[in-house]
Parts: sequence; structure tokens; C-alpha cells
Amino acid sequence: MPVPEPSVNGYHHDADEDIDYTDIDEKYAVHYDESFLDNIIVVDGIPIVKAERKERLVTKLGQDFNRLGASFKPGSLHMPWDDENGQNRGYVFIEYPTVDQANSAIAAIHGYRFDKNHAFAANRFADIEKFTNMEETYVEPGQEEFKAREHLRAWLGDPQGRDQYVILRGDDLQVFWNGRNGSSALVIGRPRWTESYVAWSPAGTFMATFHIQGVQFWGGPSWTRVRRLVHPHVKLLDFSPGENYVVTWSNEPIQIPENARTGPDIFSSDDEGNSVAVWDLKSGFVLRTFPSGQQGEDSATKKMVWPMLKWSGDDRYVARIQPGQQISVYELPGMHLVDKKSIKIEGMQDFEWCPWGDRDRDDQDGKTKGKRARENILAYWTPEVVNQPARVTLMSFPSRTQLRSKNLFNVSDCKLHWQNQGDFLCVKVDRHTRTKKSLYCNLEIFRMREKDFPVEVLEIKDAVISFTWEPRGERFCIITTNDPNFGNAAPGITIKTAIHFYQLERTKGDFRLLKTIENKTSNSVFWSPKGRHVVLATMGSQSKFDMEFWDLDFTGDDAPRSDKDPGANIQLLNTTEHYGVTDIEWDPSGRFVASSASAWRHTLENGYALWDFRGQELSKQVLDRFKQFLWRPRPRTLLSKDQQREIRKKLREYSKQFDEEDAAEESTVSAELIASRRRLIDEWNAWRIKVKRELKEEKGKRPQQRHLQEKVEEYVDEIIEETIEEVLE
Repeated sequence: MPVPEPSVNGYHHDADEDIDYTDIDEKYAVHYDESFLDNIIVVDGIPIVKAERKERLVTKLGQDFNRLGASFKPGSLHMPWDDENGQNRGYVFIEYPTVDQANSAIAAIHGYRFDKNHAFAANRFADIEKFTNMEETYVEPGQEEFKAREHLRAWLGDPQGRDQYVILRGDDLQVFWNGRNGSSALVIGRPRWTESYVAWSPAGTFMATFHIQGVQFWGGPSWTRVRRLVHPHVKLLDFSPGENYVVTWSNEPIQIPENARTGPDIFSSDDEGNSVAVWDLKSGFVLRTFPSGQQGEDSATKKMVWPMLKWSGDDRYVARIQPGQQISVYELPGMHLVDKKSIKIEGMQDFEWCPWGDRDRDDQDGKTKGKRARENILAYWTPEVVNQPARVTLMSFPSRTQLRSKNLFNVSDCKLHWQNQGDFLCVKVDRHTRTKKSLYCNLEIFRMREKDFPVEVLEIKDAVISFTWEPRGERFCIITTNDPNFGNAAPGITIKTAIHFYQLERTKGDFRLLKTIENKTSNSVFWSPKGRHVVLATMGSQSKFDMEFWDLDFTGDDAPRSDKDPGANIQLLNTTEHYGVTDIEWDPSGRFVASSASAWRHTLENGYALWDFRGQELSKQVLDRFKQFLWRPRPRTLLSKDQQREIRKKLREYSKQFDEEDAAEESTVSAELIASRRRLIDEWNAWRIKVKRELKEEKGKRPQQRHLQEKVEEYVDEIIEETIEEVLE
């Protein structure tokens, strides 16, 4: 039997160990004021260097922090030093003016990879004690409930396959479904949703609205705000083809107020004075900013050109031109100059990236066996200098290999026109005669999918005022004129034009004229996004507002062409007009056309009209203060080539189903119309019965006045006749 230890004055030591003093410790604990430490951060993961490389490391840290939006003042960085080993300890302390700036810096720096061996870990200095007092026992955190986010492309799942469009009227912005036969259904509408205008992203995922503070992006079924980019007084916006990045421009240079909040999503002191900004749309971070003016430009003759930066088709590069000098290409998302050098081209005037087509994207995604995606291609031109001819050049990038070049003579100007799938490039060369008194045009057409990029030259005797490729096709349309008023037409005079359609003839490998339409006033061409159909319109005139709907394959896609008359299948479907028309746009399906008259151009009969592809008017809305109409774009199809081929085989079966749905919808509409009319008649009859009953009751309450004599007032007219006789001598 154990014997208990003797007590001293009745006190046992074991009893003291069982007493819990936690509440007393907490009550009398000394709390230090750590608020003065909240603006100091600790950055771990700094490379360890010797004394001779310390200054270089501090400079590099300052550059990277500035680019990340976490810039600090000189002398604010303290690097602990190990005197015994003659090197730093691998972390630094940075003091910021305010707590908000320190928190923003932590968000920007934490996780940043300085190089392949070092990644930063940033924390508040005041949190060090909290980390040292952490519980040693691991407690598994509770599982958070998953909250599904709205699908940004939910509108594509519409059972009726309808497209959407947005209109801006006054300060009201509204989005509609476009139904059959011109019917529409309101999706959402908000007053003052934008302060200037609205824009869609290339695939329709986002709707951008413009505000004094910057740009906001909306999407999803409930139209919630997806992203906000702070760029004060922003005026212009340009999306990358893949919707990953955007460029914004403001006419007012960036200004950074004192003690402004810093962070990767807002401008820093390094951006002050610039006007163009490149953003990562997914994160909302600022990638880089540029000034509006190009180097080498004369400020007196500087002309605004938009877009200022041009995207490659795969969203990998963005480039800007310094006219007459070079092209600077930056790789995304780092926005570093590729190979740390620009493409030096003496006298260069303009350039364009080759767009990526469906074939290129399939090759990139590995859907085409044994094929790799081709390199990005740049096309640029240089003018004539002394004894050197003008030149058009194709260059692959990033290898910077010249693929093809073509010398040009007597050149006044060049325009580069890519077909949307990147299959063809047309260089429209405006040339002058030796006397320089008249102009004519050459079309230099490069076939980009063939070996050595063969070039075909078409000489046009008249001035070409418009050139457009058929989307996804091998045809193009040009508008020419030999009108003496061209170039200096007086107000009210409409220039006479001619329309020409050309097509590639595969057997001969050249482009053949299909049809010429003379004596027209059309000056604009609008192709259906599916090809085949085209609208010719007279735009910008004060007296002519014609719209012509043409079908280039009137007898069907499979009908053989006549060798004697290759343009026999080109037929005019309808001629109409929209008074005051300022804009024309096809919907993504190629079934409907919208024409609109914007109050930004004039105030006469503003509004919009919807047409089918045959030129039949479906609906027309005359709206005061109407400003803008835009169809919502659709993304590239998700179906494979085999799935598309299978659908084409079963198209007749689907057509029957669609016809039944159309008939059912028409019956439903008719039934709703009849029901509405019956309801109106019933309401009229009920109102009539009610009024008759009330009238009868009112008559019953009146006093009997049948025997009262009516007072009749008589009016007597007195006529006096006077005869005057005159005697003539």
C-alpha cells in the first residue's frame, strides 16, 4: 500500500500541479500594441548572395516589385545579414507607408517565382508571433460547401437555339432573345448600366460596359459582374481572340495620387503618364502599360490608330508598331520583349498577324494526327525609298524567318486583308501612273496553304474603295469606281460604283471573275458569317439608303456552275432601304440581318430593323435616342468533324423535327392570339353590360319630368328690303 508524501502545514505539491491557471494567465497577460507593425512585411525565399552581389540583388528586387505593383521607397527594404558567413539570411523586411499598401503588396508578391529555384512567401511582420504560437496538434479543417458558379456560356443551351442581341437606348441597356419571324423576348434590362457604349467579347462570353472608373465585364444567366478593371476615363477596349487578355485606352494619361493603394490589379507609379494598358482578364492584373504616341512620330501629325496593339491568333503574342522603325513583339502573360529585341524594319508602315482558322486550332489541340500547328505569321509592307521598290513580306514568328516577299512599284498605299481562316492574304496596292495624275489598283493575293506561298496579281483599272473576303470561303467582293467626283464629292452627290465578285478556280490555281454589277451606288459589303449571302448597302449618303440582298449560290451549294456564265448562280433576292441607316450586322447564324440608325450619327428616325437573309423585313422599331445594336457572338463549335458530318447526313430527319416545332409554335402563337382577342371581346362585353346597368339605375333615380312643359325660345329675324332708284340724264 503506497504511503502518501507528508504535507507541510497541510499543503501537498501534487495538488498544485492539477490546478488550471489558464483563465488567470489570459486575464493578466500583457498585450503589446502591434498596430505600428502592420505596415511592415516579411518576404522569405530571397536568393542568398555574397556582399559583392547584394546591390545587384536589391536592384532586381525593386524592379520586380515595381512590375508587380508592390513598389517601395528607397531605404524601405532591410536585408538581414550574416556577418559570420558574409551573406544574407534569405529574407527581407519592407516598410510601406500604409497598412493597405502593405496588404496589397503581400497579395502581389506571395507565390511569385523569382527564378526557377526561388519563390517568394510574403507575410505581415505582426503575424510572426501568431505563427510561433500556433497549436502543434493538427486539426483538420471543416469541408467547405461547394458553391457552383454560373456558366458563362449558358445562353448557348437555349432549347430553341436563339441568338441574343443588346440595344442601347438613351441610358437604358437591354438584352433580348431573337425569336422567329422578328419576335423578341427581353432577357434583362438595366438603366444606366453603361456610361458610354457596350461591347461583346469575340466569343460572346463577356459583355463589357464603360464607366468613368474603368471597364466592367458581365456574364452568366443572372448577369453578375465577373471582372472589373480600373482604368479611369477609359474610352476604347480590344479583346484578344481567345478572350484571355484585353487592351484599354484612355485619352487622359494615368495619374497616381499620393498614398494610393498598390496591388497587381491597379496602376503603379511606373505606369504614370501612360494611356494604354494590357490586362489579364482572368486575374484582373495589369500586365504592362504604354504611352499613346509611337516613338518616331511627329506630335503635330500624330494620328490616332486603333487597335494600337495587335494580337496573334493564338493569344501568345501581342505586338506594337513604331512606324518607320520596328515591330516590338511581347510574349504573354509576362509581357517581356521576345528575345529582348524588336524586329528592325527600316521604313515599315503597317503589319497584320495571320488569323488562326479552325484548321490551325485543330492542329494545336492535337485533333489532326501527325500535324503540328504552324508558326504565327506576320505580314508587313515598306514603301519605296530612293531606288528601292516597295515590298510586302511574310515572316514567321518567333523564328523570324522570311517566308515570302514581293516587290511593288509606283505605290501610293497598301492595305493588308486576311481571310478569316488564314487561307489567303490580299494586299490591295493603290498605284499611281508615272505622271502621278491618276490612280489604279493591283490585288496581290497570297495563297497561304500552298507550298512557297504562290502570288497571283489582279490588275484593276479603276479605284477600289472596298475589299472583303467571304468568311470561310474562296470568294471575295470588290467595289470600284471611275466617277470623277470620287475623292471630292460635294454634299448630296452619290458616287457611282460597280460590284465585282471573284472566286478561286482550283483547276487553274487563279481567281476568276464571276460577275460584275454596273451602275450602282453601293459602297459597303456585308458578308454572312456562313458565307454565300451578302448585303450591298449605300452608307454615309444623305439621299440614298439602299440595301440589296444577294445569294451567290441561288440554285444550291451542289449545283454545277456554267462555264459560259460562271456568275449565273449570283441572284438578287430583294432590294429595300432603311432610312438613315448607319450600321448593318449579320447575326452569328447567318439567318438574320440587323440594320440600325444611331443617334450618334443623326437624329432622324433612330431605331433598328430586323431582316431575314432574303431581305424580308421581320420587324422595325423606331426609338428615340437609340444608339447601338450588337448581336452576341458565338464561340467556335465544340463538335468534331465526324460529329458535324453525322449531323449533315441526318439533316433531313432534323428538318422534319424542326418543321414540326415551327408548326407547333405557329399554332401556339395563333392560339394565343385568338385567346387574346376573345379576352378583349369578353372584357368589352362585360364593360358594356356594366355601363348599361349603371345607366338604367341612374335613370330610375331621376325625377319624373315627362309632364313638365318645355320652354321653347323663338328667334324672329326681321328683314327690311330697301330699293334705290337712280335716274340717269
